[in-house]
Amino acid sequence: MFGFGILTGLIVLPVLGSILLLLLPGDDEAVRRNARWTALFTTLVVFVLALVAWGRFDTANPAFQLIESRGWFGGGLQYKLGVDGISMPFVVLTAFLMPFCILASWESIQDRVKEYMIAFLILEALMIGVFCALDLVLFYLFFEGGLIPMFLIIGIWGGKRRIYASMKFFLYTLLGSLLMLLAIMKMYGFTGTTDITVLLRTDFPHSMQTWLWLAFFASFAVKMPMWPVHTWLPDAHVEAPTAGSVILAGILLKMGGYGFLRFSLPMFPLASHDFAPLVFALSVIAIIYTSLVALVQEDMKKLIAYSSVAHMGFVTMGLFTMTPQGIQGAMFLMISHGIVSAALFLCVGVIYDRMHTREIAAYGGLVHRMPRYAVAFLIFTMANIGLPGTSGFVGEFLTMLGAFQVNTWVALIATLGTILAAGYALYLYRRVIFGKLEKPALAGMLDLSAREVAILLPLVVLTIYYGVHPAPVINASMASVDQIARSVQVANTAATKTASTQP
Repeated sequence: MFGFGILTGLIVLPVLGSILLLLLPGDDEAVRRNARWTALFTTLVVFVLALVAWGRFDTANPAFQLIESRGWFGGGLQYKLGVDGISMPFVVLTAFLMPFCILASWESIQDRVKEYMIAFLILEALMIGVFCALDLVLFYLFFEGGLIPMFLIIGIWGGKRRIYASMKFFLYTLLGSLLMLLAIMKMYGFTGTTDITVLLRTDFPHSMQTWLWLAFFASFAVKMPMWPVHTWLPDAHVEAPTAGSVILAGILLKMGGYGFLRFSLPMFPLASHDFAPLVFALSVIAIIYTSLVALVQEDMKKLIAYSSVAHMGFVTMGLFTMTPQGIQGAMFLMISHGIVSAALFLCVGVIYDRMHTREIAAYGGLVHRMPRYAVAFLIFTMANIGLPGTSGFVGEFLTMLGAFQVNTWVALIATLGTILAAGYALYLYRRVIFGKLEKPALAGMLDLSAREVAILLPLVVLTIYYGVHPAPVINASMASVDQIARSVQVANTAATKTASTQP
């Protein structure tokens, strides 16, 4: 596009769509309708283009592909894009979820519709940029730039405490990332470049790796979020509109895991090995503690938000086993959670649009009025638990398999999290769906509309399909995952031999 490649097209198209929306005059009903259709059409075109990129991608090749490179500011800084088996699935996932966000906002967002759609299109461009960037400065700009549209989405179209939630979200993530910026400056001073492909081959001294790892960890731990820097997430989810929660859980949380995979493990393998016990401890605390907190929630969004923190605990546990099974499981779990958590928040949005409350106690017996909704919600609930036959099982099983190879106690404690997950997920489902339809306000509830079926049906299909046939996701990332696991093992083996030969 305009002399660039397909990855630039994925970033530029949403920006062009937002510019087109900006040119729409006024704010009457016709403009709002045109804004919705323009945003939907743009996100669908981006998704098709992402599938084209996927078709050109060689899953057997662990190297970066579809590379685009242009001079930028000079001094080693480049506009450089590329994808590998780690980033390509996230690009497709981002493009896949965005049309559902637009459809989910079709009726629920009535104020400043044009500005709302612009914010989502800009956010899409920045998120795709994060997964495609092959220059550290470019990555940082995309990574931090995404805070702005999400801050606006929560702060303008959120709930009653939207200002508090948006400020908390912004400050937590911004402060964590400032340390990463300092680390990027240090790496540039040491190597004279911010080219990620060069930095991945750079052998940083062990002592430097320690400080660089901690700086990057501060940013990625907040983004995931890991315990104890997770407290911004429940507030952000509760106050965000439905589509905002979908993107928060489906994509933005995954940027932390992607950062660990792209930078922490391959660039700082010695420090990653040193800090693995710390990550294991934080991961199992997150799995158990946030699952217990989820059990006592009375707000559906808060319960699912704490569930997301617990699932991200499995992701970090799997990543820092530094085994092929653990890393592959973490990768698959992030993709699966992106689908399942997005679907759960969409399910909450369906009944919130009808009742305008997320309190669990306000519902009960919906199966009698909404049988199609009950079936869809059941499938996503089972996937959230990790039931075999759903996509949630595959990732959790592989992460625990990797953990068992490294530390049986970590794997054992993490297994308790799956039991607790069944507790809070079934507790939510039973109270909302089953029982007698006693509350008068629920008597007029209508089942899923055609628009809502169009939103949830593809997610149902993918949840089951990847549960019984996970090969497409696993094969896409296998070569890159094996390369990361092998490079970390080689680096740590070499460091051990060097240490043993020193007097």
